[in-house]
Amino acid sequence: MLKRLKKGLWNYRNVILIVLIPLLLLPLPVVAGTKEAECAFVLLLMATYWVTEVIPLSMTAMLPAILFPMFGIMKSSSVAKEYFKDFHFLLVGVTCFATSIEKWGLHRRIALRLVTMVGVNPAWLMLGFMTVCAFLSMWVQNTSAVTMVMPIVEAVLQHILKAKEGGCAGQDNPNLHITLRDVDSTLFIILLFLQKLTTILKFRSKHDLMVCKAICISIAYSSNIGGITTLPGTSPNLIFSEYLNQIYPNCSCINFGNWLLLCLPISVIMLLLTWIWLHWLFISSEFLWRCGGEKSEKERAARKVIEDEYKSLGPMSSQEIFTGVIFLVMVLLWLTRSPGFVPGWASLFPHSNSGYISDATVALLLGLLFFIVPAYGPSRKYAAMISWKEFQASMPWKVALLVGGGFALAEGTKESGLSLWVAKLMTPLGDLPVLATIAVACIIVTMVTEVASNAATITIFLPILSPLAEAIHVNPLYVLIPTTLCTSFSFLMPVSNPPNAIVFAYGHFHIMDMVKAGLGVNVIGVLAVLLAVATWGVPLFSLDTYPDWAPVLPGFNSTTP
Repeated sequence: MLKRLKKGLWNYRNVILIVLIPLLLLPLPVVAGTKEAECAFVLLLMATYWVTEVIPLSMTAMLPAILFPMFGIMKSSSVAKEYFKDFHFLLVGVTCFATSIEKWGLHRRIALRLVTMVGVNPAWLMLGFMTVCAFLSMWVQNTSAVTMVMPIVEAVLQHILKAKEGGCAGQDNPNLHITLRDVDSTLFIILLFLQKLTTILKFRSKHDLMVCKAICISIAYSSNIGGITTLPGTSPNLIFSEYLNQIYPNCSCINFGNWLLLCLPISVIMLLLTWIWLHWLFISSEFLWRCGGEKSEKERAARKVIEDEYKSLGPMSSQEIFTGVIFLVMVLLWLTRSPGFVPGWASLFPHSNSGYISDATVALLLGLLFFIVPAYGPSRKYAAMISWKEFQASMPWKVALLVGGGFALAEGTKESGLSLWVAKLMTPLGDLPVLATIAVACIIVTMVTEVASNAATITIFLPILSPLAEAIHVNPLYVLIPTTLCTSFSFLMPVSNPPNAIVFAYGHFHIMDMVKAGLGVNVIGVLAVLLAVATWGVPLFSLDTYPDWAPVLPGFNSTTP
């Protein structure tokens, strides 16, 4: 009865917010009556709905298709064009690759092989799993990477806990295949936490519990850290790249290669410092390299289960080999398409300088091969490497719609003149040091992304931050790149992003454990990003000069880094 009452109150709360928020914002279009005010109404309404999640995120993204034509900001046909961009083709191609990895178990082979190489001491085991998860997150969605790695982690942890004589490891966790529908429910996470609390209390060794906490939290964090390394690694990166093409069509300075050069050192720095921080916080304050000596019974048991799991995979299958080859070819083609310092292979095609070929072209071409190449030899019935049903199950349609709404919102701010109005409003910020302005923007974005989805956060802030950069006459990349990266730093709570929620559902740690750990990782992340854009990022993207492809707004303060 009480449960039904709470559910009813929650539904009424949503209905009240859905009705109340537009009423509170209504004076903007009614009183002001300008196109800028009407677009600001749509922007604030979407931002509030995205943060509160009173309706599904993807349906909030549909509001520009309804409100922009009604306000006369954009035609319905023009808005519709913004919902499917080059980003979506890249997402489709990468999802085909991710589907094949998961179907044929290549991720298990990579994970188990790497973990056997680093050993089973808790510190090195944690680093091994973090490295695997970060590497997978570079090429597939963060959520997919965590769902691939966590069942392996859980199996190892269970054997470690059962190895101690007289110890009680609790029951095997049945929630190994949690879905995104579960992740989206805050109430589900809370109830699952209470249910798993009894399992946590059964651990007799505090050290065992701390090892489980550290390793599980590290998996969630490493997926976010690895995701920032490549453009297709996480949604905010792709949204930023497409936004740049949309708002600054003459900007061709962002590609797979130079993004990797910028972000790979950031990821390595963050991964190592996060590893040290989690080890110090949960496991031991002793030096990490003091791990020699005779292996404990639990370590021997963990090594045995990892080796047994790896042996059970058998020799590498032809399907795994094909998937691995496609992966190598895809990365090679991305790196050599347009490296910048020499002509890439795209120059062999006509109109190559006009941006006809992009990373999405490569991803889509190779993704198509998974639907054509037979999975088995001629002796068996023809079946492709992946099926449409398998692809549909892996394709993040919610993200695709959410991003489309963000592109429509960005175009609306440009057409209505709202972006120019915001730029003029922010002109006084030109008197501050540029790095201070960027640091404030990064901190704000990092705070907001803890309570809103990463994709929604970057979609809200991009139309605000690019006019800010123009207003203070700073290279837009100097502001947009660090804030885009900080959008992925949602480390504080299980509901901050799906990877956090999936790991939390295994029941090995409390919410406060993640809050304590996340505060430190947030500081590490922001400082690493600021270090990158202030040092090796400057020559890489010419951040110290105002580019020709960005508009010059007369009468604004000029500031250079």
